[in-house]
This record gives sequence, C-alpha cells and structure tokens, in this order.
Amino acid sequence: PPYDEPRKLYRSRRDRIIGGVCGGIAYYFGVDATVVRIIAVILLAAFPPMATVAYLVIALFVPQV
Repeated sequence: PPYDEPRKLYRSRRDRIIGGVCGGIAYYFGVDATVVRIIAVILLAAFPPMATVAYLVIALFVPQV
C-alpha cells in the first residue's frame, strides 16, 4: 500500500477466534496475532470489566474486512 495513505483498523475475517478483533489489531501493528491474544488475556485478567468493554466496543464498531 502507498505510504501516504493512512492505515485503518479492521476486524479480521481470516484470523479470528471470536470476533476478529485481535487478528485485526495484529495486522494493523504488523505483529503475530498470538502476541496480541496473549496481551488481551493478560489485560482481561488484570482489568476484567474494562478489557471486556473495550473488546466489545471494538467488535461492535470496527468494520470487518
């Protein structure tokens, strides 16, 4: 993709377990989805209500590709 074009966050259809949120975030930052999923589990264990709400908001408002 051209470098002057801004990146957009999308949920992944291919790399998904529940809603494609972690797969989409991993693609956006250029890292492995497993790393994002591990971070998500750690955040869920440390801050259950906040992490759950953040995941649900992303799953509801970020479009799929």
